[in-house]
Amino acid sequence: MRLSPERSAELVRAAAVGDAQAWEELVDAYVGLIWKITSSHRLRPGDAADVSQTTWLRLLESIDKVQDPSRVGAWLATTARRECLRVLGQGKRFVLVGEDSDFDGDVGSAPEVDAALLADERDDEVREAVSRLPERCQQLLGLLMMDPPPSYEEIAASLGMPIGSIGPTRGRCLKRLAEMLGREGIGEGANLISSR
Repeated sequence: MRLSPERSAELVRAAAVGDAQAWEELVDAYVGLIWKITSSHRLRPGDAADVSQTTWLRLLESIDKVQDPSRVGAWLATTARRECLRVLGQGKRFVLVGEDSDFDGDVGSAPEVDAALLADERDDEVREAVSRLPERCQQLLGLLMMDPPPSYEEIAASLGMPIGSIGPTRGRCLKRLAEMLGREGIGEGANLISSR
């Protein structure tokens, strides 16, 4: 189950005042994320269960202090990662001996498990901000984001605007969106837009 940022914030606030049903919905929504993080760190099952339990305990202890309740998924992911690293750090006291050949070859770097969740949250926030732009900007950006995008002639005909004004209007719409995202503290507003 995937929660919108608004629903996440609503559940965090309700759980902070003792709403057990809100707490259960949070757990149902994010328990899979925590297990993915523990499995990506290759923890033993007992250690993975400890990390999961500790992560939820940390949220319970500081649920009323979470700075941005709408990003509780990112908060949980960060906490779970830190707990995994703590557990792995404790395991460094043991020296495992194996064959040298076990260490031959390249070790690929896998992206963080929660990178997709964070990207999804960011994309949801951008989509929500786009929905607050004027209708003309929403229509223009929607057409330009199609894959493949229609030609400028098709866009001009669809929106009833001169071809020469499509580029400048697009620039103004993106600037407005970047400012909106920047004000709301969503990523680096301008950088987020320029990367698209």
